[in-house]
Amino acid sequence: MITSLLKEVGRGKRGARDLNYDEALLAAEMILELKASPAQIGAFFIAERMKMESVEELEAFVVMCRKYAYRAPIQTGIDCAGPYDGRKKTFIATFPTAFLLASAGLPVTLHGAASLPPKWGISLQDLLAQADIAAHMLSREHIIGTASQTGVLYVPSEEWCPPLKALRSIREELGMRTILNTAEKLIDYSHSPYLVFGVYHNTVFERIAKLSQHLAYDKALIVQGAEGSEDLFIERPTRTYIVENGQARLHVIDPDSFGLETPVPDMNWTAQEQLRTAEAVLQGNGHVAFTNQTLLNGAVRLHLAGRVDSVEEGLYTCKDLLETGAAWELYRQWKHAMRSEGVLSR
Repeated sequence: MITSLLKEVGRGKRGARDLNYDEALLAAEMILELKASPAQIGAFFIAERMKMESVEELEAFVVMCRKYAYRAPIQTGIDCAGPYDGRKKTFIATFPTAFLLASAGLPVTLHGAASLPPKWGISLQDLLAQADIAAHMLSREHIIGTASQTGVLYVPSEEWCPPLKALRSIREELGMRTILNTAEKLIDYSHSPYLVFGVYHNTVFERIAKLSQHLAYDKALIVQGAEGSEDLFIERPTRTYIVENGQARLHVIDPDSFGLETPVPDMNWTAQEQLRTAEAVLQGNGHVAFTNQTLLNGAVRLHLAGRVDSVEEGLYTCKDLLETGAAWELYRQWKHAMRSEGVLSR
């Protein structure tokens, strides 16, 4: 069956056509259940990459990934959907931001896996390993229990959605971006009403905005952020789409308008340096650029979720949580709880 679908998407740039929703669902099911051969799966991924995935095709893969994943209304908060292929050149601001948000009363869901192509950067899972947290080895019950105590849920995606693990070797051999690079970020493990989602290219900006409307989030922020992440820049304006009530509107967020624009120092990023920098920010003694970036991302996300009436109010809230040590204390509690079941040896 997948052969006939391959013929439709693999006719070349001019001859290929988008699959309709039902066809895309069938293709996604055959791929996620490994009913198609590795060669067929690889061919489908390459053909979709060349053709560019339609909104219906993306939605079908998201829906099918959700079908095979463990999903539960664990907490009502915001899902921070960053690139699973990690970072090479920029700070993972979403990590300390998560503890600012949770200490402000907004639960956060983070998710990721070991690094993937095409970037092969530092992933959230790599960062956690530096904190002696073997997230992929922790039981689901332990992770959920930690989230109930702290408001921060970290999901090791390949453990909670097993088809992603089964397809890893094919994705690694291909070494390129596939439709799963988008779909895996939208599984929405905790049924979050709010979403912040990172994109890289202008060409996918509008499609992801439309896709988020189809997926029924109360409100979403699509961010053309650092290395395609959900993190707003601090050294220059960031293009975003705000998606709400079935409509998407372009919104540029300029850190200078909040007095936060700051040059970013050149860094030789490693997982260890990412963790050290995040912890310094949470302790209140981080570099001003990374502190300001965390504050801006926290304030914008609090406003997105309706926890504050303005970004300015969000900034005051976040600054207070850093200055009083509330965010740092919550992080320490979360780290201790996560490490209590599985500890890595350095």
